[in-house]
Amino acid sequence: MENWVIKNKKADFEQIAKKCGVSEVIARCLVNRGLEEPEEIDSYLHPSLDKLHSPFLLKDMDKACDILEEKIALSKRIRIIGDYDVDGVVATYILYRSLRKMGAKVDYEIPDRINDGYGLNNRMIEEAKDDNIDTLLTCDNGITAMEEIKRAKEYGMTVIVTDHHSLAKLEDGRSILPDADAIINPWQTDCQYPFPNLCGAAIAYKLVLALLSRYKLPDSISYARELITYTAIATVCDVMELIDENRIIVKHGLSLLKETPNKGLLALMEVCKLDKDNIKAFHMGFIIGPCLNASGRLDTAKKGVKLLLSETDKEALLQATELRSLNEERKNMTAENVEKAHIIIEKENLLNDLILLVYLPDCHESLAGIIAGRIKEYYHRPTIVLTDALDGIKGSARSTESYNMIKELSKHKEFMIKLGGHPMAAGLSLLYENIEPLRRALNNNPPITEEDLVPKVTIDVLLPLGYLSYDLIEDLNLLEPFGNGNPKPLFVEKDLTIKSLFVIGKNSNGIRMRVINLYGREMDALYFGNIDRFFGHISDTYGEEELRRLRSGRATRLKLTITYYPSINEYMGNKSIQLMIQNYRLNIE
Repeated sequence: MENWVIKNKKADFEQIAKKCGVSEVIARCLVNRGLEEPEEIDSYLHPSLDKLHSPFLLKDMDKACDILEEKIALSKRIRIIGDYDVDGVVATYILYRSLRKMGAKVDYEIPDRINDGYGLNNRMIEEAKDDNIDTLLTCDNGITAMEEIKRAKEYGMTVIVTDHHSLAKLEDGRSILPDADAIINPWQTDCQYPFPNLCGAAIAYKLVLALLSRYKLPDSISYARELITYTAIATVCDVMELIDENRIIVKHGLSLLKETPNKGLLALMEVCKLDKDNIKAFHMGFIIGPCLNASGRLDTAKKGVKLLLSETDKEALLQATELRSLNEERKNMTAENVEKAHIIIEKENLLNDLILLVYLPDCHESLAGIIAGRIKEYYHRPTIVLTDALDGIKGSARSTESYNMIKELSKHKEFMIKLGGHPMAAGLSLLYENIEPLRRALNNNPPITEEDLVPKVTIDVLLPLGYLSYDLIEDLNLLEPFGNGNPKPLFVEKDLTIKSLFVIGKNSNGIRMRVINLYGREMDALYFGNIDRFFGHISDTYGEEELRRLRSGRATRLKLTITYYPSINEYMGNKSIQLMIQNYRLNIE
């Protein structure tokens, strides 16, 4: 059972609504997000590109531009080193396409997730030497590549690092940096950039903006605007907080996506059956992003870059179709292994553990993180999924807010070969014989209780159905884009009677209900959670006969209290308000 909490922040909502020209419901949502002053509310509701910070505030930006200008003028060979996730793919594309526009002799390389692992490696350094590369330019990696960059420098190469990841630390807590010629990373202690929470592609975008101010190409302004769309996709997919610059980038990126000239993106939206005029951050994060990501998981991430670089409609459609197919394969493999994980957890009584550790020997190692996330969401427990890899056992961990995953794993380094990550996610490798000792160690007096693992549902407003209108739903769009740091508002309505119910969806993974409240207002409500669990709860609470009556369309005495978000359903020219149910409770008589 989740812990439902209604935010109860105090403010003069009527006055805020009047000053800012919004409804009181929107005013409450704004206050719940820590916004009360008219100026900050205006900046939030109307994020302006003028508010983006100057790229030259980033440490070493001038130095990096000086180096690249010189290398381009001398026709020196530049190689971009990217990463295999969406952020790395987009950052690689932004830098590669932009440097080519400026006349650079440039190519790119992206590590193989399985064979190379993350970031710059010695194989790449040796290949760059053999290929007579003069300059290495990293994106979304490089800040911890001390030995690799040292070797590149010994070979006489120039190295520019652009990255957004945390700096490496010495045992005494001091930061350590690679010996690169220029480092653009807002987390450097002496960097004065006012908003460090940018993704790797956003750092690449900032570098391009700085270069454009020097090259002054005929289409500099329109090109810089176009780049915002790609940066927005990476920002959403890298789960950056949608505040400050990130909110500006994503808000405008979504708008500019409607007019994108990129043949690859247009083809991907076409094969995924997306309406480019109605794209939300959700579609970036859960449809476009996973397709770009799938190439790096099951094949090579270079296919994602190749899609974005497509020059003809035919080439773009071919690439988009392949990426969508890879993503479908990835989804099927994920579902299969999630089911295997459930069986293992039940069969081996792993639910006695507060920290779940599941070994799936035949699982593709690139899927371990996704599966760990799914299992964590289902059981509401920190989860580690391990699988066989080329060089031993590898795994990914996903955590809950109450459990610092990297801190707790770091207490048991004796069982691991490699470990990296942050409080909510980590990656690790170990020997097979250390799987069980690690599981026991993590579950020996862990710093959490069953109570800590109860999921918290934070509700913005108690909002009866009678308050819902098309105007209110349009107003709610002002709060978008939703995502990390700016969650979608959540409302609650009590004592709803289910008038009718149908299972829907190609895989019977949804429910459409007709609900009516105590005052006679009725409308459709959709639920796409765990359907079997939903019906199980009804059977346990009201009995099997009541469940049969409900599923056969007959009247029942069942009542629900729900959390929801309202949306507008348009079908064959007709519009209606519908509720998207997020959580439910059965009212026990």
